[in-house]
Formats: sequence, structure tokens, C-alpha cells
Amino acid sequence: MKLIFAAALFISTCAFAAPAYNDPKPQRYDLKARASVIDPKAKEHPEIEFVFEKKGKPSDEEHAMVDTRVAPQGKLVVWLMGYSAPLFERVSSYGLHAIQVHYANSWFGKFGNDSPGSDGMLLGKIRLEAATGEDVSNLVSIPKPDGMMERAHQFVKWLAKENPQAHWEQFLAADGKGLDWTKVIISGSSHGSTTSARFAKQVRVDRVVMFCGPRDQYETWQGLPSATPENRFFGFSHVLDGGWSGDHYCRSWQLLGLSKFGPIVNVDQAKPPYGNTRRLITDADVKKDDKRAHSSVVPGGAAVKTADGKFIHEDVWRYLFTQPVDQVGEPVPADEDCTMDLRAKAK
Repeated sequence: MKLIFAAALFISTCAFAAPAYNDPKPQRYDLKARASVIDPKAKEHPEIEFVFEKKGKPSDEEHAMVDTRVAPQGKLVVWLMGYSAPLFERVSSYGLHAIQVHYANSWFGKFGNDSPGSDGMLLGKIRLEAATGEDVSNLVSIPKPDGMMERAHQFVKWLAKENPQAHWEQFLAADGKGLDWTKVIISGSSHGSTTSARFAKQVRVDRVVMFCGPRDQYETWQGLPSATPENRFFGFSHVLDGGWSGDHYCRSWQLLGLSKFGPIVNVDQAKPPYGNTRRLITDADVKKDDKRAHSSVVPGGAAVKTADGKFIHEDVWRYLFTQPVDQVGEPVPADEDCTMDLRAKAK
């Protein structure tokens, strides 16, 4: 019996191991394709300014990156914001596959300010429909082919054929009807960060990495039961970001249950693993520019560098995407100075 159990355990372990690359010329691959070409079912939604071309240029390009020189972790980052080459270069160097998908997310410009007078779920329902393609909001009509889940599915299928060396097929569900979301790290910044969190509440993912977010400060979906365990949510934002001055971030982090895993930690005054907390902040010098502060937490032009030109938050980014989720900090009380009922405050 012990032998049978050991063999079963070995088989189970191997079944979840990431397949080794089969690449005669290991390298970093940077791939892109148009969503409308990959999937003929994909459609435009001009009613929410979601189109395939803008000013004569394609706006539905999707990007992917993988580095076959690095041992694979068997996890896929799905990025819900504009493509960021510096971010993708880093996550691929961690042994992660990464894609950025074009999905019907332009609704925010039309409905983003409607939430104060709603039932606390208005934006959350739109986010969920945009992510899943399921009919959950009466304000938008986003079918499955134009939702994030199916766009990601179609892109990974294309990548499996286009870049077989990297074994993208490992992220496809066994039934062939979508992705295996338990292998996915869902991530985004700002608007994309908030949708990542809303999606992970509904669908079990491996991890959620939230840059400068989430917000939806007048909504309550952040406190809903979560399909993704709370310890798998990681957040990072700058203290000069408007999301802090308005108590948006502290409120969302509190509703998500992140105080169970440690205090808010200033990464500029601590070292990895930052007490294994899930709530990270920075007060790095951004010349008092709140707009730069908002995007400074993501690798790119707004990120803070040392005098010799190196990004100061390399360790933070690696922590967010690779820190073992079962290593958590000690629970702390709720933040006393964080206003939780922003709806009442707005009246």
C-alpha cells in the first residue's frame, strides 16, 4: 500500500511539473498578433469605444513573451493593461510565460463615475462581464469572444502553434474549452489591477498582482467570498498616488482580507521578503508628481532609478510574482485611519 501511495504521489507531482523547453536555440521570444486575426468571432464594440483600429493603426495587438533560457515555473502571467516591455522582460526572466490581451475594457470612460449612486456592485458587474464574457451587467453587452477569458484562450492556442518550443499548450484546460486558470497569475495596473482583483474573486487563479490598485472606492465587491484564497493577492502602490489620499487602496486591501497576512510595509525601508506581507508601498522620490507616483510602481519610464540608472524596485517586482504564497506574515488589526464607507463620505 505504501508503495502504491508513493507511486501515486510521484505521478501526481510529475503531472503538475512544468514541461522542460525543447528549444535548440534558447532565447527570449517576443511575439505579437492581432486579436481580430486570431479569432474571427472577435468583434468591435464602438458603443464603448472598443475598436480594432484607431487613427489608422491597429489597436487590437496582443503581446507575449517567454525566455527559454530560464527554467520554466509552469505559470502564465495574464496582464490586463497596455503592453509593458520592461515588465514582460522581468517576469520572463523569472521563468514565467506572459501575455497581454486586448479585451473589451474601454467601458470605464463611460461608466467609471456612476458608482456612488449604485448598489455597490455596478462597476464590479461590468468588470466581471468584460473579463468573463458572461451576461452579468445590464449596462454593457460583451459576448464571450470579446471578454478577457476567451481572448486569452485564443491567444494561447495561437502561441502553442506559433512558438511550440515554449510549450504554451500547458496552460490550456484539459477539456479544451479555455485556460487552466489555476496556473495563471492575473495582474494589471490601475484599471487593470482592479479588474484582476474582481476576476480573481470569481475564478480561482494562482496569484493576483495588483499595481496601483484596486480601486472602485464606492463599491463593495471587494468583500465578497473569494474563489482565489486571500493569501494569493499581492498589492504595491506609491503613497503619493491619489488612491492613497482618498483611502481607496487601504480600503480595498482591507476588504480583500490582506491584513490577515501582515502590516503595510514600506519597501524602501525594508528588505525582502518584507515580513511576507501582501501590502507593499513606496515613498520613493517622484518629484511630488502624483501622476508619476501612480505608474511608478510598474517597470517603465515612470519607475524610480538609482543614480547609475538601475530600477530601485527590482526585488519588489520579483517578490510580487514569485514569493511562495504559503509564506505569510502575522495578522494585524484593521487600519484605524482608513475610511471604509466612502459612499457616505461622498454624499
